[in-house]
Amino acid sequence: MSATLQPGQPAPDFCLMGDDGKEHDLRSFRGRTLILYFYPRDATPGCTTEARDFRDLHPALLARGAVVVGVSPDSVESHRRFRAKEGLPFLLLSDPEGRTAAAYGAFGEKVRYGKRVQGILRSTFIIDPEGRIQAVYPNVRVKGHAAAVAAALGATSP
Repeated sequence: MSATLQPGQPAPDFCLMGDDGKEHDLRSFRGRTLILYFYPRDATPGCTTEARDFRDLHPALLARGAVVVGVSPDSVESHRRFRAKEGLPFLLLSDPEGRTAAAYGAFGEKVRYGKRVQGILRSTFIIDPEGRIQAVYPNVRVKGHAAAVAAALGATSP
C-alpha cells in the first residue's frame, strides 16, 4: 500500500477500462473536478448504497462541474450489469489487479468476517481540474458519505 495521498499532491495517473468499453486515464478528466471513489464489489449491500447515493446526488454534482467515477476490481461486464440495474449515470472503471487502488492507497489489509485479508479499502478522492488531490476520504463509512462529498463541493441534494 502506498503512502496516504495529501491535498495538493498530483493525483496518480491511471488507465483503466470503463463499462463503456473505452479506456480512461486521469488526463481524460482534466478541466473538471473528479470524484474518484473506490469500492470493493458490485451489487453488494454497502457498495450498492454508496452507488445509489452518488446517483441521487449526481445532478447537483454535475451542476458544480464534478464528474463521479467508481472503481472496483470487478469486470467490465459486471460493471455494466450493476450500472444498468441501479440506473447509475456515471462511469465505472475496472481495476482487476488493484494497481490503481494501490497507487491511491485504497488497497491493503482489512478485517473481514474476523480474518485479515487484502482488498479494496473504501476510499474517495476529489481531484481538482488540474489533476491535483483536493480532498481525501479514507476508510469511508457509507452512510452520509456521498452527501459529505457533495457538501465539500458546495453541492446540495435535490
